[in-house]
Formats: sequence, structure tokens, C-alpha cells
Amino acid sequence: MPAFADIAIDPPLADSYRALALLRRNGDGGIATAAPLSEIISSGAVLERDLPMVDLERLTSGGAGERKACAGAMARAASEWGFFQLTNHGVSRELMEEMRREQARLFRLPFETKEKAGLLNGSYRWGNPTATSLRHLSWSEAFHHLRGGLRLRRPHLLKVAEAMSRVANTVAAALAEELTGRGAGGGASAPWFPAGCDETTCFLRLNRYPACPFAADTFGLVPHTDSDFLTVLCQDQVGGLHLMKDSRWVAVRPRPDALIVNIGDLFQAWSNNRYKSVEHKVVANAKTDRLSVAYFLCPSYDSLVGTCGEPSPYRAFTFGEYRKKVQEDVTTTGKKIGLPNFLKHSPVQ
Repeated sequence: MPAFADIAIDPPLADSYRALALLRRNGDGGIATAAPLSEIISSGAVLERDLPMVDLERLTSGGAGERKACAGAMARAASEWGFFQLTNHGVSRELMEEMRREQARLFRLPFETKEKAGLLNGSYRWGNPTATSLRHLSWSEAFHHLRGGLRLRRPHLLKVAEAMSRVANTVAAALAEELTGRGAGGGASAPWFPAGCDETTCFLRLNRYPACPFAADTFGLVPHTDSDFLTVLCQDQVGGLHLMKDSRWVAVRPRPDALIVNIGDLFQAWSNNRYKSVEHKVVANAKTDRLSVAYFLCPSYDSLVGTCGEPSPYRAFTFGEYRKKVQEDVTTTGKKIGLPNFLKHSPVQ
């Protein structure tokens, strides 16, 4: 029986890298004249910034004035940054620490077990096996699982998903109320927002970014926007999350015990572009692994995304239509186009 050290736990990312690097040297894939990939990855000197910080307890336990101030702070951050951090969010440190231990146990399993044993309902993913260019390769692996499906398979991860779901729903409702003025702020008579989001549609994603020997010219996760209403992220202290701010990449300084919230494409559409779904990425780390957990607030495929008010720049569309078009664009062009496809007067042909 082989020793544990001899069992491969990492996916074959290095093989993918070398194959794509060979394509690049040979000029295949139309990328021979592209800028050096290290320039694309590093984007020059990157400034480390603190995200806007919001104390969520002011919304959930404060008086009327505190609730209004807290919701306003989140709305400003959603408009100016598309990202913000939460403290006093109700997800305990003990729960997050146990989640990280469970996450580490899963990712320490042999790669073959992760890929073929059907763990978490076969939700394991790694890299991008269909990548045709190094700029499309993500040096990472993940379990991406429906929240409801965790009930029998991983009760502890279900607790994490439910706690992050409460945060996501609270934040989404408060942000919606800021634009509509209606009671979406969490009261007993408040309408559920966004409609169609429940344990059968929302996802928990466990991410691992292995240490990368090619970190200078490899993404941990390629630049993208999220195709949901909003995302709640719990990350470790390694760092590596970058986002686009004022047309420049900035690095997000990790803060212990804080959760990160970012606006997704659907919320940008619903808000008539007042809230911003911002491009972000993860840079690879040459020395150490990075772990994170993300909760995605997604509606059912037949749910209309809707709008906070007319006139809206977007035509009516369902989440299913949006996902289908994103997948078609990635297949045919190698990249996501996203919301421009759904403008009433779309520049995209």
C-alpha cells in the first residue's frame, strides 16, 4: 500500500499548464501575438485596499436610525465598489473554523477519490479542462453543491450554508429596500427577495487554490463576474482576491472573521445598474494553499430577474436564459459577455 505522501491529492493542473504553454509557444489558438501572459496576470503594481466595512448587527438588532444607516452604507458600497465586508454577521468563529477543518479533510483526499467517488453528489470540479489558452486556466479545485443536497451528506456544511444563506437574504432584502422604499428589509410582512431563491437553487462552493509553481503567469481563478444575485464569501488569511476598481486591479486585504459580499449580474440588472457586478479574480500563490467558501444566491431557472422600476435598460429575461447565453458565449468565444446581451438596445451581435 503506498504511503500517503505518494498519493496525489492535487488535480493534474501542471499537466494542463504545460499543454497550454506548448500551444502558446507553437502559436496555436490565435494567441501567439498576445501580450506576455505574466503581464496579463500581474497587471503591474497592485495596491492592497480595505473593502468598505459594515457592521451587520446594526441592521439586525439596531434601532430604526441604525438600520437605515447600515442599509445605506451597504447600498453605497454596492454602488461604488460592488463589494463590501461584514462584521457581526451571525456566522460564529467556531462554525467557520469547523468548516475549514472539514474543507481541509475533503481536499486532502486523493485526487482520484475526489474525481470519481461521487463525493457531495459528484460536485467536484478542477481547473478548466476545456481551456484552450493559459488565460482561461484556473489553478484551483472546488466542490460546488446545492444547499439542500447537503442535508444528508454533510450536516456540518449544511449549517454553514444555512448561516451564510441568512446573511445573503438579509443583505439582499436591505439592498432592495434601499431602491424601492418598500418593506424588503426583513420585517414579518416583507416580501421575499429575491423571488425564487431557496435551498434547491442556491449553492455552496468550497474552493482550494493549491500552491502553484507557475504563479507568475497563472490565475488561481480567471477574471469574471458572478452570474447570481449576490455572493457571500468566507476566505482565509492568505489573500489573493483582486477586484477591478476605477479601471485598475486592487488586492483585497483579508480581515479575520469578516465575510465578503459581492454583487452579482442579476442584482445589477434588477437595480438598473445602480449596484455593480464587478470583475474579480484570484491570483495564484507560489508558496501556500488558499481556502475559501462561497455562497451563491441564485433563483430558479424559470424565475424572471425583474427590475426595481421602469424604465429599465434591460429586456425581461429569466435566470435560465441568462445562464444558457453565458454558456453559449463561453463555448463559442472563450469568454463570458453577460449583461450586454440583455440590454433593450444591445450592442452585442
